[in-house]
Amino acid sequence: MDTLVQHRAKKVLFWVALCVVTPLVVGLLTLKFDVLFPALVIVLCLSVFFLFAIFQRPIFSAFLFIAGGFFLTTIGREIGGVNYGLLSEGFLALSWLSALCHYKKAQWANLSNEVNLLMLLWFVISVLEIFNPAATFAGAIREFRTVALYPLLSVPVFFVIIDRVEYVDRFIVAIILFSVIAALNGIKQKHFGLFPGEQAFLDEGGDITHIVFGRLRVFSFYSDAGQFGASQAHIGLIALILAFGPYKLWKRLLLFLAAATMLYGMLISGTRGSLAVIIVGVFFALVLSKNYKAVIFGTVLFLGFIAMLKFTYIGNGNYDIYRLRTALDPEDASLNVRLSSQRILRSYLQDKPFGDGLGTIGYFGMEYNKGTFLSSVQPDSYWVKVWAMYGIVGLTIWFGMMMYILGKCCGVVWRIQDPGLKIKLLALTAGYAGILVSSYGNEVINNQPSSFVIYLSWALVLLGPRWDRELASNRGVGHIAPHGAR
Repeated sequence: MDTLVQHRAKKVLFWVALCVVTPLVVGLLTLKFDVLFPALVIVLCLSVFFLFAIFQRPIFSAFLFIAGGFFLTTIGREIGGVNYGLLSEGFLALSWLSALCHYKKAQWANLSNEVNLLMLLWFVISVLEIFNPAATFAGAIREFRTVALYPLLSVPVFFVIIDRVEYVDRFIVAIILFSVIAALNGIKQKHFGLFPGEQAFLDEGGDITHIVFGRLRVFSFYSDAGQFGASQAHIGLIALILAFGPYKLWKRLLLFLAAATMLYGMLISGTRGSLAVIIVGVFFALVLSKNYKAVIFGTVLFLGFIAMLKFTYIGNGNYDIYRLRTALDPEDASLNVRLSSQRILRSYLQDKPFGDGLGTIGYFGMEYNKGTFLSSVQPDSYWVKVWAMYGIVGLTIWFGMMMYILGKCCGVVWRIQDPGLKIKLLALTAGYAGILVSSYGNEVINNQPSSFVIYLSWALVLLGPRWDRELASNRGVGHIAPHGAR
């Protein structure tokens, strides 16, 4: 007993001494080195804290990875100096290291599934495309990060570290919260003005695509208005679907409020293609719900909304509604420019079944392949971009992969029994379907945060049968109510 008391006394003395000595040392060194030293101490302490948290709970690094998808672009825009996007790779590396240290063999069995094999297949194809003679190595490597490296590193590790059904709730809450914050910043941009970094983004060329007829296309924290609008529609759709779930009234009201906020964010982005996220997502949600009365009622209601946009002029006094309405106009000039570009590409790629390689079209094409034909063409579509980089062979493989994963997710949702879990996985699947189709009109599914949320959604949905069995087992012994109904 005396030994135990002495041990505790020593620990108390150690911490008291540390708390007294550390401020004195920091204070003295501050006098010597000005503010640099305390800044380094703060960074070091935060780094130690984060590393400790990550290796105790590997799931923490996954949350940081998802959060980075929402906020790293604006951090780089406002602070600058380094490529903050590299932190995403850092978070993924920490996820793998902490998972290797933390989890036993049984949890790693989750790696054995078709989706991870598809990510590996696409990685190998992308590696081969780096050496396409038409591509430059620097541009190909930059493109490679988003098209192949992120999915290969993130999707499998999600299957390993998401080991509790509670994480479904936590991730969904996190992405809704992050997206609402982004919507509020977008509202601030439209009605109150821009932060210095945001204004600099417009001054340095962003105004060409983000100032239309003297009106700002809101982009919030993201790389551009197209990504902001699609992401707002994506997460807003998820929140809207969840608002019809088996939850307490106050939760449903909060979800409706969050959905309304994000759908307004979609509207002020001026991104017409984001309407596809809602149309396709609602269709999938209605079908997968297996509530046929809701399917009929929802279909009639939604067709009425589309008809209002298509055949009336209601709301045309509001520019944002007017611009959204043009998404349904087959004579829209922007749509016809895109179709014209696709006809030109079809002729160019006719004898290039494997395309021109990574980084030859779009931003990296202009940056690293100036003077080439593809660098002068704006893809305005991720489907078209894949076609140009990988050729018709690569596009067929990629589209087949995406449809297989969508079908797999739909099959899982169809068979889930727990009502609370079912509507969450249904919302994630509907969101993925909407983003996949909307990527025909914009580069969405390959950009942050949409890409990160999609990778996470795949893992959460495809782990659904495991959670469903666990919840059914717990209900069988009277432990819990249906997931999320509490």
